[in-house]
Amino acid sequence: MATIEQVDIPARHGILEGLLRVEAAEAAPRLAAVVCHPHPLGQGTMHNKVVFTLAKALGAAGVPALRFNFRGVGRSTGAYANGIGEAEDVRTALDWLADRYPATPLLLAGFSFGSWVGLPVGCDDPRVTHLIGAGVPTGTLDIAALDDCRKPKLIVQGSADEYGPPPALEAWFAQVAAPKTMRIIPGASHFFTNELAALADAVTDWIQQQMLR
Repeated sequence: MATIEQVDIPARHGILEGLLRVEAAEAAPRLAAVVCHPHPLGQGTMHNKVVFTLAKALGAAGVPALRFNFRGVGRSTGAYANGIGEAEDVRTALDWLADRYPATPLLLAGFSFGSWVGLPVGCDDPRVTHLIGAGVPTGTLDIAALDDCRKPKLIVQGSADEYGPPPALEAWFAQVAAPKTMRIIPGASHFFTNELAALADAVTDWIQQQMLR
């Protein structure tokens, strides 16, 4: 049974409100994950259904998952900072998780705005060894952030995603550095409405494959 711990993560602007999901008490898991939520100005929070699904799927694969609210969301202090401050929040969350699980490789996952902010941070952080992007906004996520990122990456997208439709996604994905995997969920919208189980399966399958390597 999963345990979910409420945490307050010290940040330069005060605190970040977070939830750490652990499926089983494991002192040294093979990976630990930070999961980033969609746009704060679009009512995005760590309680978003896609973010919850990502954390649950990671937990089911044995990966403790920390989801947190960006600055100015929920009990997190501060105010929206155009992605720059939010990238700092991602680094803060990674620091906290690395302290919680010392010597454990980290995974960075993000949905929508969370992938736009989080994936470049994860690429730059040597502690992060794996990356997951769901509902990637291909029109705004600069490929330069990923075209030299040699870490294993999973991109999961709905075939009806209005912010990253298949033609644009395929052109964008072609420029992403290997190793990489893309999973298209047929009929799924940007928010994976009625297709959250398929999203979870894609994440769980990929994590299990990575852990066998």
